[in-house]
Amino acid sequence: MSQTLAAPAHSELIIKKSRFIGCVLPMSDRASAQAHVDALWKEHPGAAHICWALLAGGQSAAVDDGEPGGTAGRPMLDVLRHQDLEGVLATVVRYFGGVKLGAGGLVRAYTDTIAQALLTAQKVQLQRMQTLQCLVPYALEGLLRREIEHAGAELLQVEHASLVTLHLRLPQTQAAAFVAHINEQSQGRAGWP
Repeated sequence: MSQTLAAPAHSELIIKKSRFIGCVLPMSDRASAQAHVDALWKEHPGAAHICWALLAGGQSAAVDDGEPGGTAGRPMLDVLRHQDLEGVLATVVRYFGGVKLGAGGLVRAYTDTIAQALLTAQKVQLQRMQTLQCLVPYALEGLLRREIEHAGAELLQVEHASLVTLHLRLPQTQAAAFVAHINEQSQGRAGWP
């Protein structure tokens, strides 16, 4: 089962006078990743390169940022895949030290920087979530709200019409039991479109 990170983790390597500052952190989408990289440029205006890799389902990316093609972003992405991570951004800020490392040296440098950061990173199991809609009469709205809170589910939206529609999200493994429990508590008056 895939894992993600609980919090950011950092590393720093000096290789032939070049400084590699690595960071791995939880990140859900490409737009957020790009915003984080933009902030890194403001934080490190003298950096030669800020390479990054994002492993987030269909929004994954590998960016070499001026390094020779395939020597930075792709190796970093491979490290994330090898660790079976999901929803993780890896960044490396490089300050050039004047000595060229060659393609193999760059691959090792970027791979090692991310691998070092992951050694200290706290990993957590990634839970698949399921979104449900429940339709109930107005008289049962309070009961359903209490049950949602008790189950630790997230109430996303409530719509009031002839019936009350509550949109909620909870771990996929708990969904069937939650539906059965609500059906019992509401004496069959809850609807699940």
